[in-house]
Amino acid sequence: MAKDQRPRLRARPLDRPLHVVLVDPEIPQNTGSIARLTAATKSKLHLVGKLGFRIDEHSVRRAGVDYWHLVELEQHADFEAFRASMPATRLCLFSAVATKSYLDAGYQPGDALVFGKESKGLDDALLERFPDDVYGIPTLGPVRSLNLANAASIVLYEALRQIGALSQTTLG
Repeated sequence: MAKDQRPRLRARPLDRPLHVVLVDPEIPQNTGSIARLTAATKSKLHLVGKLGFRIDEHSVRRAGVDYWHLVELEQHADFEAFRASMPATRLCLFSAVATKSYLDAGYQPGDALVFGKESKGLDDALLERFPDDVYGIPTLGPVRSLNLANAASIVLYEALRQIGALSQTTLG
């Protein structure tokens, strides 16, 4: 229960959780928001490559992130190390230059939702390596791209909706 003791809407965690993968994230506030998102959805957070910030206990506490202990986190030196740790996991890569919508990804339990760094997105070489697995979020206006934390939220909740994880809720 929350501090105010009112029940909150809950859904049952997945047997095979989704994985949110951030490759070379640069902005700590985005990663903090996504960490909270993964804790709330019982998804796993993977930080891949070079981080633009520190995530040691002191830095996290100083930033006021009081839910970090709820985050299931794995760090990987690079994308190859991530793939080696989960070779059979289906990838869904997200890019502002994709030609297919995130709504058409056909998500499955255990999928890895892969996002790139805030300044450049995923490297072209990675997108070219998995051309059938690249999706984007359509926009109605002429913005270049969405904020990383917003994009991860949009995609993760759509994936949860598609696989039925949100269809049965309770108050708890």
